[in-house]
Amino acid sequence: MKQMFGFRGAASSPATPGATGDPRNPSRTPLPPPSSAAGNGVGGGAVAFGPARPLRLVYCDEGGKFRMDPEAVAALQLVKGPSASSPSAAALARAKASSSTSAPLKRTALDGTEYNLLLLDTEGIDAYDQTGTYSTQIFSLAVLLSSMFIYNQMGGIDEAALDRLSLVTEMTKHIRVRASGGRSTASELGQFSPVFVWLLRDFYLDLAEDNRKITPRDYLELALRPTQGGGKDMHAKNEIRESIRALFPDRECFTLVRPVNKESDLQRLDQIHMDRLRPEFRAGLDDLTKFVFERTRPKQVGATMMTGPLLAGLTQSFLDAINKGAVPTISSSWQSVEEAECRRAYDFAVEVYTSSFDRTKPAEEDALREAHEDAVGKALAAFNSCAVGAGSVRLNYEKLLHSYFKKAFEDYKRSAFLEADLQCSNTIRSMETKLRAACHGPDVKIDNVMQLLDSLLSEYESSSHGAGKWKILAVFLRQCLAGPILDLFKRQLNRIETEISTLSKSSKLEERCMSLSNALDLAKRESAEWKSKYDQSASEQKADEEKLRSQLASLESKINVSEGRLAAVREQAESAQEEASEWKRKYEVAVGEAKNALQRAALAQERTNKKVQEREDALRAELANQLSEKDEEITKLIAQINQSEKHVTSLIARLEATESKIKNHETESSRLKEEMRILTENLNSIKAEAQGHEKQVRILEQEKNHLEDKYLSECKKFDEIDKRCKDAEREAKRATELADAARADAFRPKGES
Repeated sequence: MKQMFGFRGAASSPATPGATGDPRNPSRTPLPPPSSAAGNGVGGGAVAFGPARPLRLVYCDEGGKFRMDPEAVAALQLVKGPSASSPSAAALARAKASSSTSAPLKRTALDGTEYNLLLLDTEGIDAYDQTGTYSTQIFSLAVLLSSMFIYNQMGGIDEAALDRLSLVTEMTKHIRVRASGGRSTASELGQFSPVFVWLLRDFYLDLAEDNRKITPRDYLELALRPTQGGGKDMHAKNEIRESIRALFPDRECFTLVRPVNKESDLQRLDQIHMDRLRPEFRAGLDDLTKFVFERTRPKQVGATMMTGPLLAGLTQSFLDAINKGAVPTISSSWQSVEEAECRRAYDFAVEVYTSSFDRTKPAEEDALREAHEDAVGKALAAFNSCAVGAGSVRLNYEKLLHSYFKKAFEDYKRSAFLEADLQCSNTIRSMETKLRAACHGPDVKIDNVMQLLDSLLSEYESSSHGAGKWKILAVFLRQCLAGPILDLFKRQLNRIETEISTLSKSSKLEERCMSLSNALDLAKRESAEWKSKYDQSASEQKADEEKLRSQLASLESKINVSEGRLAAVREQAESAQEEASEWKRKYEVAVGEAKNALQRAALAQERTNKKVQEREDALRAELANQLSEKDEEITKLIAQINQSEKHVTSLIARLEATESKIKNHETESSRLKEEMRILTENLNSIKAEAQGHEKQVRILEQEKNHLEDKYLSECKKFDEIDKRCKDAEREAKRATELADAARADAFRPKGES
């Protein structure tokens, strides 16, 4: 039956302590998963894992060679971020298939570092169907790959349990720190060892010493304390204790009671809900889970954080050494991992440089150099993201990478310059053909030839590149000046000489024309001066007219308002006159009626003459009073009209004063608006600054909380260290007392003799 070594992920717990009452069948039941769920993504969420399932990491084939399962290696290659591993080993377990899953736990350390927790499981340590060397190799491999190593067994720590861990003393034979220098000691290996957790399942003892309760950690330290006595067996047991203390300087112990009381429930423990388990078991399980999550740190070799690919490479390096019959060396194995990862980073950087180099750049030294430096920067960034270590291996590959960059750039530059020179030569031949055709054309002009030459040079400058670009152009220009352009100049010179003789005859006409032209220019200047003066006076007159129009419009508006008010007063006066006319008409009608009545009364009733006369006198008096009242009202209305006209005049004056005040208020308002705008801008800037201060205060508060948490964590660590120091002092004092007692016992027989 072959043993296997694998890793667990989100589907399992940090340790898998079994719970059974039959020591002959120590089947192990996985613990329930912790309350915090693991994330499905690793390396910043770039890779998504499916449901967690078991995977083999290391197994032994039929030929007795250790192998890595390709599927597990592929899963590790996806874990790009910092990683920590926590193996669990059990004593006296049957060799069965190991478990692993494809989804690691996403965790965050106390200092804020995110890492991926890989849960490894080694089954069959020291099983009856294995050799001692085989168990030691599996044990050593688990210790070297882990950040926290959990060793679980049933019951308490006794001499038999220590005998089962005797393979710790054999680790120094199967693992070395360096390739040279002989066998490494346990203390040297302790520098690379993980946190050691001794998990005691189905624990039934009362933890007490000298009638006082002790912790599981104290119980572990008491069990690892050397025992007194002589003999070869006692020396071997003390050697095991010393090896455990030296190999695992950072160690802890946890105890778990039986999860259930009924034997029938133990047989189906994986089907029982957590709530039905014993409260003591659940409390111990919570303490263990909390300790694993808090104390586990990313695996680190030197200054390099271990990732999934590095863990796979380091495992393969150890297995290669074991399969070859050699002793695995930590430094050599890590160097081989550095070699492989740096080689992979080198190949990746070469691919990035090749794909990033912009070959569309013109064949110019500066442009090619810029493209080269840009590609080199991207390639070096790719190399640094993949390469590991900081020693000679990485420096060697960086040197090789720079050599490759230099050689590739020089080769490409050489070929690009050759191709550019060939293109320049072809362009020059085409330019020469066009220039000769232009120089030998009919009625050719030098300006046209120069324009053609300029256009050809511009086209050549924009389309041609390379180091020999200007040298080829200089040769072309020398040939053109000595060839077609020189011939053209000679023909043009002969033509000019013939034209000079003709032009000399018209020199007098030109002088006359020049004088007339000067007179015309003088007249034009005078005309321009008079025109500017006219334009200036016209603009001034126009401005005066506009000013007068605006004043006239203002006065007209004021007159219209006054006329409106005067018309209203006149309407009131006319209505009063109409009312007086109406009363006068009524009076005349009444007088006529009275006369008619008198005539009728005179004929009909002579006796009433006196009464009628009295009545007539009364009516006359009443009408006279009414007429006098209306006259007074008319006089009052006329006075009101005059007063209204005076009031209109005063209102016009007040209106002008009010308009002046309005203008002053508008000026003051614009000034106040400007001040308000400046104050608003200052207020906004002060608000922005206040928001920035508030943001800084929040950041400082977060930093303060983080530092307080870190301080509390450091205080806890200090308390633990202080406690350990006190325990060590007590043990040293106790050892001194025991040594004094032993010396006293040793000297007592001599004194008696």
